[in-house]
Amino acid sequence: MIVRLFLSIASIAMLLGPASAAQCGGDFNTFLAAMGREAQGAGVSRTVIDQAFAGLTIDPAVLSFDRRQRGTFRKSFEEYAATRVIPARIKRAKGLMQKHAQLLARIQQQYGVPKELLMAIWTLESDNGTGDMGKLPVIRTIATLAHDCRRTELFQTELVAALKILQRGDLPLRDLIGAFAGEIGQTQFLPSSYIKYGVDYDGNGHVDLRHSVPDVLASTANLLKTNGWKAGAPFGEGTENFQVMREWNRSEVYRKTMALFAERLRE
Repeated sequence: MIVRLFLSIASIAMLLGPASAAQCGGDFNTFLAAMGREAQGAGVSRTVIDQAFAGLTIDPAVLSFDRRQRGTFRKSFEEYAATRVIPARIKRAKGLMQKHAQLLARIQQQYGVPKELLMAIWTLESDNGTGDMGKLPVIRTIATLAHDCRRTELFQTELVAALKILQRGDLPLRDLIGAFAGEIGQTQFLPSSYIKYGVDYDGNGHVDLRHSVPDVLASTANLLKTNGWKAGAPFGEGTENFQVMREWNRSEVYRKTMALFAERLRE
């Protein structure tokens, strides 16, 4: 869901309400103090805020990566899919479909999203949790981007959402790690999506999108269903469900690759 960040984050911010009033740029600690007050107003405890912000500094590598990011695919669908929809991935995904057959059937029944598409997303985003989910502290990453004035309001929203993940106890601070824009877990949810769509499907009292396969798959299905997924309807290019998939990733190339991977899993 990485590309989705740069193409749809404005809509996320609108869904979550008004932007915070912290002043971007300038002294970083002054900025964090303002963000702390904003987070408190959103229900995050002072203890959680102080723990999360302790010793926090700007991450220059995150800013460098963000300035290089274009948010669009440079490859054609055929070129991109050829590097993603490959036999080894399909074989592993089919094996996992058998392993998690009952779980996938239950999620498909409840949310209406085909198990093949869920498996395609899970595979493409993180190789089913075995690939790179990111190694950066999410709070530092998003605080860095929020302090930067190019998209400060949007990332301030994400920073408050990340603090809410800690407040809820879904992940401890040491485990709140992710990619270069703060994406978390096996299907790379932004913090705001984590809060909005996350499902505690294993029933342990926490939404854990890093370690819990039931939570990961159900939350992914919940995102699509909440945004208008039509159960039993096709999802190839030109369909209503293909448009719903824009809420996962705005790139047509990526969505066509998702659909192709799902088709291969049905074969």
